[in-house]
Amino acid sequence: MDKILEAVVMSSYPNNVKQGLVRRVIEAAKQPMDSEQCWSMLELSTKLYLTGDTKYKREIGKEVLEVYGHYHPEEFEEFFNVRFLLSLLQEGYGPLGKRSHYVLDYIQLGLQFVLESPSANSIFSLLRIEVLRKVCERPSPKQCAKICKLLTQHPQCIPTGKHQVLFCQQLIRCIGQFQCVSEGEEAIMEFLEQVNKVSGLLQRIWRAQTSAILPSLKELFTIISSTEEQEAPSNALASVVQFVPLELMDGVIRNLTNDDSITDVQMMTAIGRMIDWVSWPLGKHIDKWIIALLKGLAAVKKFSILIEVTLSKIEKVFSKLLYPIVREGALSVLQYMLLSFQHSHEAFHLLLPHIPRLVASLKKEDSNSATSSLEQLAELIHCMFFRFSGFPDLYEPVLEAVKTLPVPNEDRIKHLLGQNAWTSQKNELACFYPRLASKSETGKIGLINLGNTCYMNSIIQSLFMASDFRHSVLNLTEGNSQPLMTKLQWLFAFLEHSQRPAISPESFLSASWPPWFTPGAQQDCSEYLKYLLDRLHEEEKTGKRIYQKLKESSLMSQAVEHHYLNKTLIEKMFGGKMMTKIRCLKCLNVSSREEAFTDLSLAFPPSDRHIRGSTSVLPVEEIGPQLIEPPENPSQLTGSPWVRRKAPMAREPAAPPMPVETLGFQEPGEAANPLSGNAIGVDAAKDPLSAKDSRSVPDLINYFLSPERLTAENRYHCEKCASLQDAEKVAELTEGPHYLILTLLRFSFDPRTMKRKKILDNVSIPVVLKLPILVTPEESKEVCWHGKDRAAPGSGFMSVVYDLCSVVVHSGISSESGHYYCYSRECTDAVPCGQPRDGAPKPASDKQLDFEIQWYLFNDTRVSFSSFESVSNVTSFFPKDTAYVLFYRQRPGRQSCLLHEALAEAGHLHGEPSLHKDLMEAISKDNILYLQEQEKEARNRAAYISALPKSPLWWRDFDRDKDDDNSSGGCSPAAGGGGSGSFHGLVF
Repeated sequence: MDKILEAVVMSSYPNNVKQGLVRRVIEAAKQPMDSEQCWSMLELSTKLYLTGDTKYKREIGKEVLEVYGHYHPEEFEEFFNVRFLLSLLQEGYGPLGKRSHYVLDYIQLGLQFVLESPSANSIFSLLRIEVLRKVCERPSPKQCAKICKLLTQHPQCIPTGKHQVLFCQQLIRCIGQFQCVSEGEEAIMEFLEQVNKVSGLLQRIWRAQTSAILPSLKELFTIISSTEEQEAPSNALASVVQFVPLELMDGVIRNLTNDDSITDVQMMTAIGRMIDWVSWPLGKHIDKWIIALLKGLAAVKKFSILIEVTLSKIEKVFSKLLYPIVREGALSVLQYMLLSFQHSHEAFHLLLPHIPRLVASLKKEDSNSATSSLEQLAELIHCMFFRFSGFPDLYEPVLEAVKTLPVPNEDRIKHLLGQNAWTSQKNELACFYPRLASKSETGKIGLINLGNTCYMNSIIQSLFMASDFRHSVLNLTEGNSQPLMTKLQWLFAFLEHSQRPAISPESFLSASWPPWFTPGAQQDCSEYLKYLLDRLHEEEKTGKRIYQKLKESSLMSQAVEHHYLNKTLIEKMFGGKMMTKIRCLKCLNVSSREEAFTDLSLAFPPSDRHIRGSTSVLPVEEIGPQLIEPPENPSQLTGSPWVRRKAPMAREPAAPPMPVETLGFQEPGEAANPLSGNAIGVDAAKDPLSAKDSRSVPDLINYFLSPERLTAENRYHCEKCASLQDAEKVAELTEGPHYLILTLLRFSFDPRTMKRKKILDNVSIPVVLKLPILVTPEESKEVCWHGKDRAAPGSGFMSVVYDLCSVVVHSGISSESGHYYCYSRECTDAVPCGQPRDGAPKPASDKQLDFEIQWYLFNDTRVSFSSFESVSNVTSFFPKDTAYVLFYRQRPGRQSCLLHEALAEAGHLHGEPSLHKDLMEAISKDNILYLQEQEKEARNRAAYISALPKSPLWWRDFDRDKDDDNSSGGCSPAAGGGGSGSFHGLVF
């Protein structure tokens, strides 16, 4: 019968004819037959099954084997013996070089017919040894899956005891070497199925024998932490982790992170490879294990590992959000990586270029998964905006991309940041500053944040960019008996000449720190600035005078020389004077008091300030310095606001007021014609706030200078009347400072909440400002003749022009929290102070339209190029980022002329400030030290980075998504199936 069957199978008859003949043979096999005939049929069917060159031949072999196993069990058991199986497993079947791939399938097929036979136990013992040997030979994924299928169906063949632990470990080794050789989607799905069969067997063994879990995990960690392998282990290892019971997680992670035998490089390699597992599409709980290990490393303060791994892997994790099938796990890992990386903006900033494209892709996908991910991503982005404010130029495209998505409230943001931080002790991360490979392309140097010291950093950078002040500080001689000023000189010198990208102001902080400030807490930068200037001023007053270098100029009289030489540097640079006058409204007696100031604190007008007919303040038309429209004759001096209020005759026209003016400033979208006399009409002049949505700096100055009524409980005690009387108080500027510092009083006490709240009103900032200064007839004789600032005989006001040079921005809603950063530029004189008197003077306003002077953005260690447009629009894009302290520099003219000439002469004689020997040597030594540190760090970093597992370029995911408009980049139903290329890129 075997000859008949073989002849039929090998014949050229059509398959349907063959099938009919084979049916007859199989039916005949169900009848009793002698042992020799059975052996012949079993040998033929074995040959067909194992070496058949077509699927049809193997199917016939299988059918015949099943019939004989069922109807002739004794002959089958005798044929299917231990010796035969051992030969199959060790030597294979078929000619050399063409060994059959179906031996394991054959054994699995035959086992079902010998389970009850006396030889069953011998066969099981043989297989327990042989499957272990097979696994140690590292079979292909297909063969390994067949082994696992056999053992899953016949668990009696699974190795036991110590061999079982070894089997699990070797099986994990096999998975670590699995590779999918084809990029076709069918091949990939088959590969995934094979991996699932293998990992499924591990799950079965672990359920039955939990003692095998920990040794298996130890082997897994050994594989992924190895730095000797040429190729990274397969991501298929992710399939192993998903079956580890979560209740073991804490103990496993604790043992790993506290194992002193594991080096940092091994740990970093392992966690890096685990993070790559987010690409594995069928894994469960993988994200939980990754996050648990990251948290475990934070608990033992392995911050350097966390930083390196986060910075090297976060972009790849982010790119996986394109794929719905792995999106949930990737987003969980991304959230933890970003929310825990709070010491530096580096990780978040790596993602900035890619966020708009990802958001656009998710919106286009329009699935439940994409919608949920977009909302979580937007929440994450706003947390990062909150934590790392001060980068408006970088954040604008991202903010535009997520503007339609929900914004979390501040409590939610603080909760997320507090819940995920690596440590609650900020000083533990003090040494892990943002990595800056080289000096900023701007050539400027940043300042390291020493723990909520951005308030100081912003003020220092603003003072440093005040070039006249900086040069004066750098020109100080050695041994000037001013210790704080000397420390500022050293800090300025390092900011000017260091090769470091950023320097630490620790020494200056300890010397200038107000004693009532709480260490590590956010402080008010305006309060710090006032304290600093006052300290420097008092120190110079009691120490050695430093202005001996400023010689008498040809225009100086003895009185003026004495006046200037007796000023401290702070008075000279930032000091102004203001006259406060109070007039009794009954007897009209006026008392006055002149005060010095270094800054003007500008309050915001009440909310009804712009409402016509309001009685809360004087009507606008009655307030002197209020109009923004330039006067027809700028050189004309005008009288005090009170001159026209002293009982004017009926129908007597009021004297024209002296306005605070803006020059060279325009709102976005307006035509550039800032000097137009018709910029604001009559109605706008009466009600300036109705002409625009936001307030402006001139509005606040005008409000500061406007008369204030003292009535009711605030009545004034008039000495002449000898009683309390209603009065009117007004402030008049009598001397404009060289650098005008304006503080916008944004923080006010709210009696309802008993807390300081922040006024978030947008305030437009003019790049050029004209300030009214009161002059006397005596002063006007000493004034430099300077075009529009020319003083006419008699008492009155005149305009002094100021250029904006720095803006300190506060980001946040409370003075006790948030972040400070600053915009700055260097303002220098465009024209000399003195002008030839025999010709038309060259006006200083040549510079008033100069928007080309480069702006810089200083944000702690980061310094970047910026623009006045960014300064103007920052609050529009980021409502919590508001201008707080402004620095303006006075143009040459009037009172500042002598100072300008002295500074110009010093600059001409000395050029760039020359530093004394000790300071030059200190800078030189530090620059050499920095180069040595860079070399050492480069070597250490090279060792770390070389240990990180190599992975495919993450940006290919974005490029693929960009190019393939018809695919949403995944393989779920929502993604429409995806393409085979994109799917292969995802998994492997």
